[in-house]
Amino acid sequence: MKPFLLSLLTALWLVSSALASEDPNLYLEDAHGARAMEWVQAENLKTANVLEKDPHYAQLFSEALTIVQAQDRIPYPTFVAGQIFNFWQGIGHVRGYWRKTTLDSYRTATPQWTSVLDIDQLAANEKANWFWESVNLLEPSEERGLVSLSDGGEDAVTIREFDIAQSHFVDGGFVLPRGKQRAAWENADSIIAAREWSPGELTASGYPYVVKRLRRGQSLSAAEEIYRGSPKDEGGVELETLHDGAGHQAEIVVRAMTFFSTQHFLVEGSRLKHLALPPKASLENLVDGALIVKLNEEWKTSAADCPSGSLVAIDLAAASANPDHLNPAVIYAPGPRQSLNGDNVTSDRLVISTLDNVRGRAWLYSHAPGGAWTPQRLDLPDNVAIDLDDMDVHSNRGFIDVTGFLQPTSVWLMDGDSGAVALVKSSPARFDASHDATDQFEAVSKDGTRIPYFVVHPKGMALDGSHPTILEAYGGFQVSETPYYSSITGKLWLERGGVYVLANIRGGGEFGPAWHEAGLKTHRQVVYDDFAAVGEDLIARGITRPRRLGIEGGSNGGLLMGVEFNQHPELWHAVDIQVPLLDMERYEQIAAGASWVGEYGTMSKPDEAAFLRQISPYANIRRGEHYPEPFIWTTTKDDRVGPQHARKFAARLGEYGIPYFFYEVIEGGHAFGANQRERAHTITLEMTYFTRELME
Repeated sequence: MKPFLLSLLTALWLVSSALASEDPNLYLEDAHGARAMEWVQAENLKTANVLEKDPHYAQLFSEALTIVQAQDRIPYPTFVAGQIFNFWQGIGHVRGYWRKTTLDSYRTATPQWTSVLDIDQLAANEKANWFWESVNLLEPSEERGLVSLSDGGEDAVTIREFDIAQSHFVDGGFVLPRGKQRAAWENADSIIAAREWSPGELTASGYPYVVKRLRRGQSLSAAEEIYRGSPKDEGGVELETLHDGAGHQAEIVVRAMTFFSTQHFLVEGSRLKHLALPPKASLENLVDGALIVKLNEEWKTSAADCPSGSLVAIDLAAASANPDHLNPAVIYAPGPRQSLNGDNVTSDRLVISTLDNVRGRAWLYSHAPGGAWTPQRLDLPDNVAIDLDDMDVHSNRGFIDVTGFLQPTSVWLMDGDSGAVALVKSSPARFDASHDATDQFEAVSKDGTRIPYFVVHPKGMALDGSHPTILEAYGGFQVSETPYYSSITGKLWLERGGVYVLANIRGGGEFGPAWHEAGLKTHRQVVYDDFAAVGEDLIARGITRPRRLGIEGGSNGGLLMGVEFNQHPELWHAVDIQVPLLDMERYEQIAAGASWVGEYGTMSKPDEAAFLRQISPYANIRRGEHYPEPFIWTTTKDDRVGPQHARKFAARLGEYGIPYFFYEVIEGGHAFGANQRERAHTITLEMTYFTRELME
């Protein structure tokens, strides 16, 4: 062997040995490795032998399964070519099927559905582990779709062209083999796609950064490259083709340099035009010839001063003619305790949902040619969360979702011509809410910031600190946590006398971009201080006490749980850590972790590395500390956060002799499970755990 090669191998071996000696749990980072899976199976058995044999388990599982398999759930609607489509999972359809009906039929109590694509049958026919991911429709005819299928629920997908009218995959149609990829239609015979065209053409976080045009009948190797980002980009590229009711079309390539900073390109044939938008902007929709843009930073132009958090319009034709000099018009600008929650478009109307002190509102905007955008508030229930479902670009109709902690979710049909809304579907009550009430309080964080939170509790609750309480939050990525109707929480927790709390801590988007940015990177400790302040406030008000207080959070919220487990073990008696990030010193090297440097920081910068070490749950477990016994769960198929974090955290607890529960769902991606029974099982393990720890 050549001396230099021997030296290189020796060096690599020494590095590997050093890492292994420092971290004996590195083998658990091999997501599907035999040794790691042997450990997982043993841990699952240990947890099942306790929680599944708990006297509460059988009843809780029966109730959870009944809820998730209920046939009278709301079938959430999507407009396709004038009809209503829905993807449904239920008894007899474990994997689910895509189906359609008419709008008139959908509005009845018992719609008459026609199957379009049965995933259970497809998986059986092809002897594959298919799960439905999404469909990208060809506009404006919508007779074709690009169907994305996932193997076991992972983020990587296979994309296949589907004939919607004939209900079958197109012979010789577009097919993109499995990968983390994105695709969008250009026209009936051409798509643009971002994928790993050649080995290694992925960012460090596993996302594609090369875009090619693929014409009907071409092999993948013959596709024409139209854009190349950088392998150093955190998020790769996103693709979208926007249409409006007037026939305008905009093909967009979005380069995500970080999770929050982007560049937008307008595709026009072989040319890409860079739109001079601010880095922290997202191109949302197209209506009446105007591009709708959400701003996450202030944007000052000669045409307007656009505040952070606002929604603006840019004329598409003018942007195409002069992409370097855009002239935005402000449509919506939030007040100090307001934020934009969502937006969508009909044929020639813009619909937005907003938050006012974390309470939902919805607005319909019309646009006079060359004039202002005129708002009309939609007459929907108050003190609830309002989210926009699907809108029809071929008419002015759209569906809106309304929900509250004690109010079953309902779907409303909006008529954009008149501004009228009508209740179409309402979920049956799944639990008895007549004995409960909801309050909104504020806690004061360490730096004096007031942190709102909702409490769902028994009416007339004595403030004696006796109430079993679950406190939940997320606190990241500008995600707003709003009231929602949870049949599971209501039936399995509230009906048994429990209290549920949702905290609106910083890092989220409840009060716009500034609320999120306050907790970025080395400033993130404020997020954890906010959460602890809410826990302390609950105790100070006499709602609960540490022995009766449990906490839960998933993904980024799972990181929150791990930090609170370390920083304030005295405040909680139960900690439910769901599909979490926990090893923050190595998170950039696990699954899609490198795509979140914009949120958390990087180990390559000394100040950020020092902070990540300081808050990393895995690095900061202390021997001899009296911790609450946590429940840690993840999924093998999670290729976003990855199961590695949860595994290593549990293994470290085991090394230190600290009691814990660990469970890993073998399928299901970044979720509770791949089918309803798996979801019911995972949920029941959680609720059995909380019942044992807080109610007994």
